[in-house]
Amino acid sequence: MMSARSIESAKGAGGRAPFGCRTDIGRVRAHNEDSLAAAPPLFVVCDGMGGHAAGEVASEIAVNVIADLAPTHADAEALGQAVEAANHAIIRAAREGRGRTGMGTTCTAAVLDHERLIIAQVGDSRAYLLHKGGLQQLTRDHSLMADMLESGQITPAEAKVHPKRSVITRALGSSPRTQPDLYEINVEPGDRLLLCTDGLSGMLENDEIARTLSRESDPQECASQLVDEANAAGGVDNITAIVVDVTGFSETRRRKLARKTKATAAMLLTLLALILGGAALAFDYLVDHSAFLAEQDGKVAIYQGIPGEIAGFEFSSLVEVTNVSLTDLQPGTASRIAAEEVRLDSVRDAYNLVGSYEAEIAEKAGVSPDEDPGEGEPEAAPEEGAAS
Repeated sequence: MMSARSIESAKGAGGRAPFGCRTDIGRVRAHNEDSLAAAPPLFVVCDGMGGHAAGEVASEIAVNVIADLAPTHADAEALGQAVEAANHAIIRAAREGRGRTGMGTTCTAAVLDHERLIIAQVGDSRAYLLHKGGLQQLTRDHSLMADMLESGQITPAEAKVHPKRSVITRALGSSPRTQPDLYEINVEPGDRLLLCTDGLSGMLENDEIARTLSRESDPQECASQLVDEANAAGGVDNITAIVVDVTGFSETRRRKLARKTKATAAMLLTLLALILGGAALAFDYLVDHSAFLAEQDGKVAIYQGIPGEIAGFEFSSLVEVTNVSLTDLQPGTASRIAAEEVRLDSVRDAYNLVGSYEAEIAEKAGVSPDEDPGEGEPEAAPEEGAAS
């Protein structure tokens, strides 16, 4: 719930909200007796009566009670009961010395539930709907002028200047039997709802209201513009406006799609992490269980890992430089070792292969490896994975 006296911006964090609201003291009154609530799906405007320290008390009690008790979906009966509870709360407050005896307030409360709109209304605060460029007044004023207009006693032009044009026939706080009129309306995405006190509707013609509702795309800017226009027309009363864009189920679908997109992205990231993790484990296993022979200062050297570089990183480590010279090996074998093309499954396999080279060299020289251990197979191969 937002108090009209302190909140003028209805923009949500991170971007444009689908509603906007503003209240203003006007150009004539000494204080503001209007109050509002803007807490989607609930929107309320109230125009207090009874003078200073009374009208604003009644209007604030009304919005607070309605905000606490209003339904969160399109239940007209429940919204009506919330307005009736506000009426009783105002009467009780006057008896207890809060505000003044006889204080009261108009009230227009709306719950916008996707594409269903319910309204509970008492007094002459109004609800309008802009639908496909056309403005419709959704509520009927509980006022002397409305009764006289309907009976044909006066014309709309006469009603605007009639000395009793401010007399209302129903208000919260006037009687414990007061009940609101209830409305249930189907709306469409693209429609725009306006709730306002008579400080706005009494100063602007319907076509002026319609033009501003159609022209200003941002609902907060629209609400502010309507209040400015009412002030420019005289501002003889407090002015309050709430402008709400009907998004219908499109907003729900957008949110569901956003949630689905986030869930899919999270799943893909998790899958990618698993793939990368699995690839990393596989690569580590390959490095730990691979070996190769290479040339080091003319000798055969044993390396653990894989030869070459990947992205500038080496994934091998020197285990031992043996006593076997490349010049003592077959030319083809020597060239393959020099090119790091002799790859094996383990360091142990590398030692076994080097041992076979030493045996071949000794056999060519007519010397038994057992007779010359310095040139033969090492006494014991280091454990696989050991580094020099």
